[in-house]
Amino acid sequence: MIRLSVLDQSPIAQGSTAPEALSQTVRLARELDQLGYHRFWVSEHHHTLGLAGSSPEILVAHLAAVTTNMRIGTGGVMLPHYSAYKVAETFRVLEGLHPNRIDLGVGRAPGGMPLATRALQEGKVTGIDRYPEQLDDLIGYLYDTIDENHKFPGLRATPIVPTAPQLWLLGSSGESARLAAQRGASFAFAHFINGEGGEEAMRWYQEHFQPSLVSDRPQSMVAIFVVCAETEEEANRIASSLDLSLLLLEKGGGSQGTPSVEAALRYPYTDYDRYRIQENRKRMIVGTKEQVKERILQMSGRYNTTEFMVVTITHDFEAKRKSFRLLAEAFGLSGR
Repeated sequence: MIRLSVLDQSPIAQGSTAPEALSQTVRLARELDQLGYHRFWVSEHHHTLGLAGSSPEILVAHLAAVTTNMRIGTGGVMLPHYSAYKVAETFRVLEGLHPNRIDLGVGRAPGGMPLATRALQEGKVTGIDRYPEQLDDLIGYLYDTIDENHKFPGLRATPIVPTAPQLWLLGSSGESARLAAQRGASFAFAHFINGEGGEEAMRWYQEHFQPSLVSDRPQSMVAIFVVCAETEEEANRIASSLDLSLLLLEKGGGSQGTPSVEAALRYPYTDYDRYRIQENRKRMIVGTKEQVKERILQMSGRYNTTEFMVVTITHDFEAKRKSFRLLAEAFGLSGR
């Protein structure tokens, strides 16, 4: 049985605004909560004009308050910017407010350009990769295992709550899989970022998983772009916005918001542009609900996982809602 979850980056359509994008994220979460989706995650991006989600923990608090069934979480908190202790306390508060519904997905990517990274890490020692140590500290704070040999002996993250958020390590490489396996954490591979090497990374994680306080068994998930429509032609037409958005990002123009289908169809593509679009399509599943379901089932076999996190970016919000409804129909999700 396939579980369907969602990562929403609060994309801003060209001609729209950040408040509208955030409002759409809330609307989407409420609707998908009733359709039977399993998780709803929000992302962290800084100094990015095309995405409104810069503070996922704030969005998580609001989304958890306006939904009932789904797990709500981060995809993810970019841990190197922050104190592991502060992250642990923030998510203990969230877990205390919404027991057994909070996911803490963490990553090591900057989530923005170097200028934003310098601002986020102002005053911190830079140039040292402390991410593995931060992960150990985070686990220690979440599970109250900080002992007298720690650099902060006996320190406890408050409030003290009976449950812990589910910890997920996010990555698009084998290194993240290794860190997750060694710490007994759940692992999500970002196929929508890197369409190569994910199957091998997932296999390594599953084969080398070490049970821990975090989890006694491997839990895995694959995140992928999906655009679903009534016909294959319409799905490809809608996805042209994402095609152009990714292409412009590669060209270094930065994201000015998701372009319209009309802008995408008018764009003067070169032969190399069309090649890059075809390469980027390896990170997507585009088609009818039957076609999308078939490809997800194929990926399920290759990745040996039964949970997929869907990332859908369209210029038209109604096309996005319909894509999720069609996907729910394809997999027979039980609405609530």
